[in-house]
Amino acid sequence: MVHKKRINLEQSPLLTDLYELTMLQTYYEHGMTDEAVFELFMRQTPNRHFFVAAGMQTAVDWLEHLQFKPQELDWMTQTGLFSKAFIDQMATFRFTGDMNAIAEGEVVFPEEPLIQVIAPLPEAQFIESRLMNIIHYQTLIASKAARCQIAAQGTPIVDFGMRRAHGGEAGLWAARSCYLAGFTSTATCLSSARYNIPPAGTMAHAFILAHDSELQAFERFARSHPDNVVLLIDTYNVARGAQRVVELASRLAADGIRIHGVRIDSGDLIANAKKARQILDAGGLSDTRIIVSGGLDEHRIAELILDGAPIDGIGVGSNVDTSADAPFLDSAYKLHYFNGTPRGKHAEGKTDLPGQKQIFRRKDANGYLKEDLIALSDEHHEGEALIIPIMRNGQVLPEQTASLDLESARARCAKSIQALPKSLQALEAESANYPVKLSKGLQAMQATLKEQATAD
Repeated sequence: MVHKKRINLEQSPLLTDLYELTMLQTYYEHGMTDEAVFELFMRQTPNRHFFVAAGMQTAVDWLEHLQFKPQELDWMTQTGLFSKAFIDQMATFRFTGDMNAIAEGEVVFPEEPLIQVIAPLPEAQFIESRLMNIIHYQTLIASKAARCQIAAQGTPIVDFGMRRAHGGEAGLWAARSCYLAGFTSTATCLSSARYNIPPAGTMAHAFILAHDSELQAFERFARSHPDNVVLLIDTYNVARGAQRVVELASRLAADGIRIHGVRIDSGDLIANAKKARQILDAGGLSDTRIIVSGGLDEHRIAELILDGAPIDGIGVGSNVDTSADAPFLDSAYKLHYFNGTPRGKHAEGKTDLPGQKQIFRRKDANGYLKEDLIALSDEHHEGEALIIPIMRNGQVLPEQTASLDLESARARCAKSIQALPKSLQALEAESANYPVKLSKGLQAMQATLKEQATAD
């Protein structure tokens, strides 16, 4: 099929699974438009003690602008899969429902609803695939980045991962999620422009190789970028590269140019950082920072810090932007209430929690997380209620605009991470055991529905 006008990727409602549309046609044909409650949550995932809720700002922006344009309706017609009446109806389709959610940047745990959608059944159903796509990926990356942030113990981290992210949109979202989780900057220009994230970057080995000498490359870069002199010193030999930085520094100083830092991207990063530090210090460049990169994740970062490597900055890329050790979360978006009745899936190994819910978080006397209680939304329990109203009648509540801001989510994430018990901040899977309990009311509802399903 050829379309005269290109369909916008990020906003198109066709960025979904076919069954979302086929189900909608049947819903409308049979008048199934009563209010439904869907909840999006993560199940237990190996190598993750906790998740960081992310992607809310992206999600609500998509929902507020959701509509089918002529070229998208043309595609529906050309497939031959849909009735004319349904296609005509989709021309006026909008999201008019409500959304409640855990605030972006908050730490969450398995089975806890990150997002709760309350809307006419067709609307709540249709948004499933893209909503999961947005929330799942950004939560995936923010959760991985938070582990790196914990391991770094305050050493600044830069996102370098766009080139190996699984697509351009993934690279943008990864930079956003990493910054939310505490990274200081990104090398992805569009992420900096779109999300107001500080940009950071140095040079590639190709830049060094393109010059007749390493020293020539260093000097040309420094004079071209006098306010951002960070030089890559491992193209040939780290010690020799560091010595050339010292040699160049005095010449640049005469013109008021300071070498801010050097980057090491290969080899034994600990040994190379120590060697470079000795050479730089001996040459009077004790304030020149050392940045390391190259295949780093939270475990390698922890090794660098534990060994006392003299590093002042860390660049991470592939392992974080792809969440290499856990490349997906077991996310789900399930119908939990419809037509005045709680609903819940009871398939083997995938039982979920029925009804519209609230989460109550309790902390100990020192402010550390103690336990969470998942309860029904009309129950009242001790602790902070985490699920808050975000949208009403298809529009973001004015009082929530500030809370959706990336800087607000970043500050919230830092506070949430600080409140994690030490066992949850450890990288080893066996160290984590955070209690998430179910209220008696929720347990009773779950038991009743399971009994009814068994009887049928």
